[in-house]
Amino acid sequence: IMLHSTLALSLLLIAVSSNLAMAIKKEKRPPQTLSRGWGDEITWVQTYEEGLYQAKKSNKPLMVIHHLEDCQYCQALKKAFAENEEIQEMAQNNFVMLNLMHETTDKNLSPDGQYVPRIMFIDPSLTVRADITGRYSNRLYTYEPQDIPILIENMKKALRLIQTEL
Repeated sequence: IMLHSTLALSLLLIAVSSNLAMAIKKEKRPPQTLSRGWGDEITWVQTYEEGLYQAKKSNKPLMVIHHLEDCQYCQALKKAFAENEEIQEMAQNNFVMLNLMHETTDKNLSPDGQYVPRIMFIDPSLTVRADITGRYSNRLYTYEPQDIPILIENMKKALRLIQTEL
């Protein structure tokens, strides 16, 4: 009986310590709820105002992604965006990133309507770059999964514009 209870106690200790170790491991990296699936390695700002502030302070362009959770086009774009290493790396290193599921009060962010998905760039001088558009004339700032190369080009364009305007 002594051996049985020692064994049971040992097993209990092993179970508790492994659960504790997993809990500690999980705590190291806070859950990235702001990513909403767009890229967990990316540092996301919480609000448009915070994004503008960070863009000005860091001299990086702000990339604003408007989307809705129940929009199939948004979901498809989000998947392509999150899976593209080049986009993820540029977003993490060269941009202030914001994804919104509601409209901002800034009318400059909806120059041709309030549709989703919509991706717009704001430079560090806080100018909404209406000149960086996708390939659709009726929805200038929308992108589809097959437009990822265009989005990458537009991200590079946003970065080039800042360098030339400094």
